[in-house]
This record gives sequence, C-alpha cells and structure tokens, in this order.
Amino acid sequence: MPRPTAAQLAYGSATVICSALAMLLLSQAGSVPGIAVITFAALGLGLLVALTVPVPKPAPEPAAAPAAAPADAPLEERIPVPRTLIAPETAPQTVRPVREPAGP
Repeated sequence: MPRPTAAQLAYGSATVICSALAMLLLSQAGSVPGIAVITFAALGLGLLVALTVPVPKPAPEPAAAPAAAPADAPLEERIPVPRTLIAPETAPQTVRPVREPAGP
C-alpha cells in the first residue's frame, strides 16, 4: 500500500478534528457510549476524506524512439527562421565625479 501524501494527512486530520468538535457540540453528548460513537464517526469521516483526496499521477514515461521512415517517404521541409542577434552592451564610459563648491 502506498504511503499517504501530505495533502491526504492534512485533510483527513482536519476532518477528524472539525467533525468531532462539531458533533460533540451539537449533540451535547455526555455519556461514554455517545462520545465513543461520535469519535468513531469522526474517524470514519476523516478516513473517507483522506482516501478521496486526489493523488498526483506519476510522471509519464518517455515515448519510445520513432521507427525509421521508409526510404520513399518524403522528408520534412525545413523553413529557416530569421534570428535576431542581440549585441552585448557597449562598455560603460568613465564618468567623472561632479564636484560642487563647498558651502559658505
């Protein structure tokens, strides 16, 4: 059996906690059997939610290399694409520091 993902653990745990609290508050159960029923119901609901969380699919395997084309098959026509050459920026020119006269 594969290990559960982090999403399955998070959703299942959150469901168990929230549903148990909600059912205990709404039913105001005070007896041990009532609390036990609510606990098992919350665990079952959490398990159901954890199992229905979508599991990521494994990466597809690379496709096999295509078989060699027969000798009489037409070759694909290649159309050249114009390329633009991006020239490197010119070297920065030396900048002289600006000297301002001193204050009064």
